[in-house]
Amino acid sequence: MSSLLASFFRQCNYNLPMKKAVEEFQAIPYLVTVMNCIAWCFYGLPFVKKDNILVLTINAFGLVVELTYLTIYVIYANDRKKRLTVAYVLLGEAALTVVIALVAMLAFHGSHRTLFVGVISDIFNIFMYASPLAIWRKVITTKSVEYMPFWLSLAGFSNGVCWTIYGLLPPDIFILVSNGLGAIFGFMQLVLYGYYYFKGKDSKKDKRQAAEVQLSNQPAGTA
Repeated sequence: MSSLLASFFRQCNYNLPMKKAVEEFQAIPYLVTVMNCIAWCFYGLPFVKKDNILVLTINAFGLVVELTYLTIYVIYANDRKKRLTVAYVLLGEAALTVVIALVAMLAFHGSHRTLFVGVISDIFNIFMYASPLAIWRKVITTKSVEYMPFWLSLAGFSNGVCWTIYGLLPPDIFILVSNGLGAIFGFMQLVLYGYYYFKGKDSKKDKRQAAEVQLSNQPAGTA
Protein backbone atom coordinates (compact mmCIF):
# COMPACT_ATOMS: atom_id res chain seq x y z
CA MET A 1 0.00 0.00 0.00
CA SER A 2 2.98 2.35 0.45
CA SER A 3 3.64 2.06 -3.29
CA LEU A 4 -0.02 2.79 -3.93
CA LEU A 5 0.32 5.95 -1.86
CA ALA A 6 3.38 6.96 -3.89
CA SER A 7 1.44 6.59 -7.14
CA PHE A 8 -1.40 8.62 -5.70
CA PHE A 9 0.72 11.61 -4.73
CA ARG A 10 2.80 11.39 -7.90
CA GLN A 11 -0.17 11.48 -10.23
CA CYS A 12 -2.71 13.54 -8.29
CA ASN A 13 -0.50 16.24 -6.88
CA TYR A 14 1.46 16.76 -10.08
CA ASN A 15 -0.24 15.67 -13.30
CA LEU A 16 -3.83 16.75 -12.77
CA PRO A 17 -3.30 20.10 -11.01
CA MET A 18 -0.46 21.03 -13.36
CA LYS A 19 -2.47 20.26 -16.49
CA LYS A 20 -5.79 21.49 -15.03
CA ALA A 21 -7.51 18.60 -16.83
CA VAL A 22 -7.77 14.81 -16.64
CA GLU A 23 -7.37 14.47 -20.43
CA GLU A 24 -7.33 10.73 -21.23
CA PHE A 25 -6.60 9.52 -17.70
CA GLN A 26 -9.11 6.88 -16.66
CA ALA A 27 -11.00 6.77 -13.34
CA ILE A 28 -11.78 3.05 -13.77
CA PRO A 29 -8.75 1.67 -11.86
CA TYR A 30 -9.50 3.90 -8.88
CA LEU A 31 -13.23 3.18 -8.85
CA VAL A 32 -12.51 -0.54 -8.87
CA THR A 33 -9.92 -0.10 -6.12
CA VAL A 34 -12.52 1.66 -3.95
CA MET A 35 -14.76 -1.40 -4.07
CA ASN A 36 -11.78 -3.66 -3.52
CA CYS A 37 -10.75 -1.77 -0.37
CA ILE A 38 -14.31 -1.84 0.95
CA ALA A 39 -14.52 -5.61 0.45
CA TRP A 40 -11.20 -6.24 2.19
CA CYS A 41 -12.15 -3.92 5.06
CA PHE A 42 -15.20 -6.12 5.55
CA TYR A 43 -13.05 -9.25 5.33
CA GLY A 44 -10.79 -7.80 8.03
CA LEU A 45 -13.58 -7.34 10.56
CA PRO A 46 -13.42 -9.72 13.56
CA PHE A 47 -16.90 -11.15 12.98
CA VAL A 48 -15.83 -12.19 9.48
CA LYS A 49 -12.31 -13.38 10.25
CA LYS A 50 -10.48 -13.01 13.55
CA ASP A 51 -7.00 -11.53 14.00
CA ASN A 52 -7.11 -9.71 10.68
CA ILE A 53 -6.65 -6.14 11.90
CA LEU A 54 -3.78 -5.40 9.50
CA VAL A 55 -5.97 -6.16 6.48
CA LEU A 56 -8.67 -3.87 7.89
CA THR A 57 -6.46 -0.89 8.71
CA ILE A 58 -4.38 -0.94 5.52
CA ASN A 59 -7.42 -1.18 3.26
CA ALA A 60 -9.23 1.53 5.23
CA PHE A 61 -6.24 3.77 4.56
CA GLY A 62 -6.26 2.74 0.90
CA LEU A 63 -9.95 3.61 0.69
CA VAL A 64 -9.27 7.14 1.95
CA VAL A 65 -6.45 7.52 -0.57
CA GLU A 66 -8.61 6.41 -3.50
CA LEU A 67 -11.57 8.60 -2.52
CA THR A 68 -9.21 11.57 -2.24
CA TYR A 69 -7.83 10.86 -5.71
CA LEU A 70 -11.34 10.58 -7.16
CA THR A 71 -12.25 13.92 -5.57
CA ILE A 72 -9.28 15.54 -7.33
CA TYR A 73 -10.22 13.72 -10.55
CA VAL A 74 -13.78 15.12 -10.41
CA ILE A 75 -12.50 18.64 -9.71
CA TYR A 76 -10.29 18.62 -12.82
CA ALA A 77 -12.60 16.61 -15.08
CA ASN A 78 -13.46 18.88 -18.01
CA ASP A 79 -16.35 16.66 -19.05
CA ARG A 80 -19.63 16.59 -17.09
CA LYS A 81 -20.19 13.02 -18.25
CA LYS A 82 -16.96 11.91 -16.54
CA ARG A 83 -17.99 13.54 -13.28
CA LEU A 84 -21.44 11.96 -13.37
CA THR A 85 -19.95 8.56 -14.19
CA VAL A 86 -17.75 8.69 -11.09
CA ALA A 87 -20.71 9.75 -8.94
CA TYR A 88 -23.04 7.05 -10.29
CA VAL A 89 -20.44 4.31 -9.94
CA LEU A 90 -19.70 5.31 -6.34
CA LEU A 91 -23.42 5.25 -5.53
CA GLY A 92 -23.68 1.82 -7.14
CA GLU A 93 -20.72 0.60 -5.10
CA ALA A 94 -22.32 1.91 -1.90
CA ALA A 95 -25.53 0.04 -2.71
CA LEU A 96 -23.61 -3.13 -3.56
CA THR A 97 -21.72 -2.88 -0.26
CA VAL A 98 -25.00 -2.79 1.66
CA VAL A 99 -26.29 -5.84 -0.22
CA ILE A 100 -23.09 -7.83 0.38
CA ALA A 101 -23.08 -6.91 4.08
CA LEU A 102 -26.72 -7.91 4.55
CA VAL A 103 -26.27 -11.23 2.76
CA ALA A 104 -23.08 -12.00 4.69
CA MET A 105 -24.60 -11.18 8.08
CA LEU A 106 -28.02 -12.75 7.58
CA ALA A 107 -27.35 -15.77 5.36
CA PHE A 108 -23.90 -16.93 6.50
CA HIS A 109 -22.24 -17.69 9.81
CA GLY A 110 -18.77 -18.69 11.02
CA SER A 111 -16.48 -20.17 8.38
CA HIS A 112 -19.19 -19.89 5.72
CA ARG A 113 -19.27 -16.12 6.22
CA THR A 114 -15.47 -16.02 5.90
CA LEU A 115 -15.71 -18.04 2.68
CA PHE A 116 -18.43 -15.81 1.20
CA VAL A 117 -16.68 -12.52 1.97
CA GLY A 118 -13.29 -13.96 1.00
CA VAL A 119 -14.53 -14.99 -2.44
CA ILE A 120 -16.19 -11.59 -2.97
CA SER A 121 -12.96 -9.85 -1.93
CA ASP A 122 -10.93 -12.02 -4.30
CA ILE A 123 -13.21 -11.15 -7.20
CA PHE A 124 -12.84 -7.41 -6.65
CA ASN A 125 -9.12 -7.79 -6.04
CA ILE A 126 -8.66 -9.49 -9.41
CA PHE A 127 -10.80 -6.79 -11.04
CA MET A 128 -8.60 -4.14 -9.44
CA TYR A 129 -5.40 -5.66 -10.77
CA ALA A 130 -6.96 -6.22 -14.20
CA SER A 131 -8.56 -2.76 -14.48
CA PRO A 132 -5.48 -1.11 -16.07
CA LEU A 133 -5.86 -3.58 -18.95
CA ALA A 134 -8.32 -1.06 -20.39
CA ILE A 135 -5.34 1.23 -20.95
CA TRP A 136 -3.21 -1.48 -22.58
CA ARG A 137 -5.05 -1.24 -25.89
CA LYS A 138 -4.51 2.52 -26.01
CA VAL A 139 -0.81 2.08 -25.25
CA ILE A 140 -0.40 -0.53 -27.98
CA THR A 141 -2.42 1.52 -30.49
CA THR A 142 -0.68 4.84 -29.85
CA LYS A 143 2.70 3.27 -29.02
CA SER A 144 2.85 5.72 -26.12
CA VAL A 145 2.82 5.23 -22.34
CA GLU A 146 1.63 8.79 -21.68
CA TYR A 147 -1.61 7.59 -20.10
CA MET A 148 -0.17 4.56 -18.32
CA PRO A 149 1.48 6.09 -15.22
CA PHE A 150 4.67 4.28 -14.27
CA TRP A 151 4.07 4.70 -10.55
CA LEU A 152 0.61 3.15 -10.82
CA SER A 153 2.08 0.19 -12.71
CA LEU A 154 4.83 -0.22 -10.14
CA ALA A 155 2.31 0.10 -7.32
CA GLY A 156 0.20 -2.73 -8.72
CA PHE A 157 3.18 -5.05 -8.98
CA SER A 158 4.60 -4.15 -5.56
CA ASN A 159 1.22 -4.42 -3.91
CA GLY A 160 0.66 -7.88 -5.39
CA VAL A 161 4.07 -9.13 -4.29
CA CYS A 162 3.76 -7.77 -0.74
CA TRP A 163 0.30 -9.20 -0.17
CA THR A 164 1.28 -12.53 -1.70
CA ILE A 165 4.08 -12.80 0.86
CA TYR A 166 1.68 -11.75 3.61
CA GLY A 167 -0.79 -14.42 2.45
CA LEU A 168 1.86 -17.06 3.08
CA LEU A 169 2.52 -16.05 6.71
CA PRO A 170 0.35 -17.71 7.91
CA PRO A 171 -1.38 -19.13 4.81
CA ASP A 172 -4.56 -17.31 3.77
CA ILE A 173 -5.85 -18.70 0.49
CA PHE A 174 -8.01 -15.66 -0.28
CA ILE A 175 -5.16 -13.17 0.11
CA LEU A 176 -2.68 -15.47 -1.61
CA VAL A 177 -4.57 -16.37 -4.81
CA SER A 178 -5.85 -12.97 -5.93
CA ASN A 179 -2.67 -11.11 -5.04
CA GLY A 180 -0.52 -13.76 -6.70
CA LEU A 181 -2.48 -13.12 -9.90
CA GLY A 182 -2.14 -9.40 -9.23
CA ALA A 183 1.64 -9.67 -9.07
CA ILE A 184 1.58 -11.39 -12.47
CA PHE A 185 -0.69 -8.69 -13.95
CA GLY A 186 1.56 -6.00 -12.49
CA PHE A 187 4.69 -7.58 -13.93
CA MET A 188 3.08 -7.83 -17.38
CA GLN A 189 2.11 -4.16 -17.19
CA LEU A 190 5.66 -3.13 -16.27
CA VAL A 191 7.01 -5.12 -19.22
CA LEU A 192 4.52 -3.40 -21.54
CA TYR A 193 5.43 -0.01 -20.10
CA GLY A 194 9.16 -0.62 -20.48
CA TYR A 195 8.79 -1.84 -24.05
CA TYR A 196 6.80 1.15 -25.31
CA TYR A 197 8.68 3.66 -23.16
CA PHE A 198 12.05 2.81 -24.71
CA LYS A 199 10.50 2.27 -28.13
CA GLY A 200 9.01 5.76 -27.90
CA LYS A 201 12.38 7.25 -26.95
CA ASP A 202 14.04 5.53 -29.92
CA SER A 203 11.31 6.81 -32.23
CA LYS A 204 11.78 10.40 -31.02
CA LYS A 205 15.54 10.07 -31.45
CA ASP A 206 15.13 8.81 -35.03
CA LYS A 207 12.77 11.68 -35.88
CA ARG A 208 15.19 14.22 -34.40
CA GLN A 209 18.11 12.77 -36.38
CA ALA A 210 16.03 12.77 -39.56
CA ALA A 211 15.14 16.43 -39.00
CA GLU A 212 18.80 17.32 -38.45
CA VAL A 213 19.80 15.53 -41.65
CA GLN A 214 17.08 17.35 -43.57
CA LEU A 215 18.26 20.71 -42.26
CA SER A 216 21.90 19.96 -43.09
CA ASN A 217 20.95 19.03 -46.66
CA GLN A 218 18.89 22.18 -47.15
CA PRO A 219 20.50 24.49 -49.81
CA ALA A 220 22.09 27.68 -48.46
CA GLY A 221 19.99 30.79 -48.91
CA THR A 222 16.71 28.91 -49.07
CA ALA A 223 13.96 30.88 -47.40
